[in-house]
Amino acid sequence: MGEIYFGINLEFVRHHDKPFEWGVEKAAKLGYTHVEPMVHWGRELLSEAGYFHSVSMLDDPLRIKRACDKAGVKISGLSTHTPLSKPEISVEYLKQAIRFAAECGAPVVNTDEGPKPAWTNEAEDFTLMRYTLMEAARVAEPRGILIGLEPHQQYSKHPDGLDRIHSLVKSPAIGINFDTGNSYLCGHDPLKWLARVVDRLVHLHAKDISDEQSGAERGKVTGTPVGCACGDGVIDWPAVIEICRRAKRDIVLSVECGTVEQAQRSLEHLQSLALCCQ
Repeated sequence: MGEIYFGINLEFVRHHDKPFEWGVEKAAKLGYTHVEPMVHWGRELLSEAGYFHSVSMLDDPLRIKRACDKAGVKISGLSTHTPLSKPEISVEYLKQAIRFAAECGAPVVNTDEGPKPAWTNEAEDFTLMRYTLMEAARVAEPRGILIGLEPHQQYSKHPDGLDRIHSLVKSPAIGINFDTGNSYLCGHDPLKWLARVVDRLVHLHAKDISDEQSGAERGKVTGTPVGCACGDGVIDWPAVIEICRRAKRDIVLSVECGTVEQAQRSLEHLQSLALCCQ
């Protein structure tokens, strides 16, 4: 059984128009022990101008490490979502992200299947995803980096589909980055689904869904970028924490919300539950 930690995806500062370092410092001040940075290819105007939290993989990976060391937080993983069935994008992106993670000190790179090509059929998509994941695993294994597959998009919107993607490549580097909010919005019971994958769990996106969003979108979408503050929505967080305690490794619950205020309330709620559940 592993330990439970509370981290935050840097998406919580996206609408505050602040740079990566500001987001890391804010997460530390709020009391989070871990952060989940997002990385991208090439150069992006808003990031370069200091108005967006994503970090270019053309930058020195030690930029992330230095910022986290300075703030006194650890890295739970990198947000490296890329369309797995589009290998012209995903193969080199994931391989670079894995090397970047190894140098900056991130133990996990998180991804999902992403949008599929318009012209391929299901069998072709799974062949393309297998190719991508095999190439990524061959880079991840010798570096000790884990690849977290997230339920999101057309095939992973149900448990059997996520299992099928996970089983494409037999590698100790490939695990599950479970998303409580996405699994709920897909129309499933997130607790049953989490219990099903807990032995393969490497990271968790702690995303709550408001009653309003649930009523408008559940069963109609495959996920959402961020949720409401943890504790304000439909997710049973005491049960989530209890299941995560059964994982084979330490698990960071990386909160995915949209504002600094939601991040603060999420942490307060989760910390209170963790104390009660010990």
